[in-house]
Parts: sequence; C-alpha cells; structure tokens
Amino acid sequence: MDITRNASRPTRKASSDWFTGDVWQDPIIEAPEPARLRALKVYFAPGARTAWHTHPLGQTIYITSGTGLVGLRGQTPQSVRAGDTVFFAPNEEHWHGAAPDTAMEHIAMQEAQDGRVADWLEQVSDADYTRTPD
Repeated sequence: MDITRNASRPTRKASSDWFTGDVWQDPIIEAPEPARLRALKVYFAPGARTAWHTHPLGQTIYITSGTGLVGLRGQTPQSVRAGDTVFFAPNEEHWHGAAPDTAMEHIAMQEAQDGRVADWLEQVSDADYTRTPD
C-alpha cells in the first residue's frame, strides 16, 4: 500500500500550450507500472477548454461540478453537467471545458501506453467552441 498525501501533489496551472483560459489541475494518481492509470481533477474557469487531443487508450471524464462542453471533430459540442460521465474512444479527436458563462470541474481518467497518455493537437477555435447545429 502507498498513501500519497495531498501536500506532495500541489495544484498546478495548466499549460497554455494545451489549454485556453484559466485551467487548474490537481493530480490524483500516476500509478506505477505495470498499472497504467492516470487521473487528475481539472478546474476550468468559464470559457476555458482543452486543445484538441486524443488518448491512445481512451479517456473517461466525470463532471463533479458546474456545466461544461465536450466536442468531437466535425460535430456540434454537447453540454455536460455535474454527475455526467463521458467516455472518449481511443484516438478519438476531442476537447472538453467549461461553458461560456459557467465554471466546470471534472475528474479525468486515462491509461498510459508506453508512458504516453495524450497526443495534443491544435487549440480549439472560437468557431468550434461556439459551433451550433447546422
């Protein structure tokens, strides 16, 4: 058994290379091999979001508070709220973040493959973020 105390996992501001707006991350677990689990709590200020990205083994997010948006390449973003769970399939291009006027927090869970958990792509444009049904 290994107990990790909160003080050894400080909150960090997310990199502007992969996020738009104010985003804060609290690491939960980076399990040692042979386990693959990686999890973190992510807080998005209103309008903040990830860049487009994929995960080699998929990703699950569990919305813990607020209202957010999730988007798939070429599709209209979908609204999510506290209590919702979203699964993104392996290598599915997606993004997620807060709604324009409401903060959102989620727990992100993904598995590492050869030490890699995500492949980051370009930033989500305002047009993709605000895309409405055709």
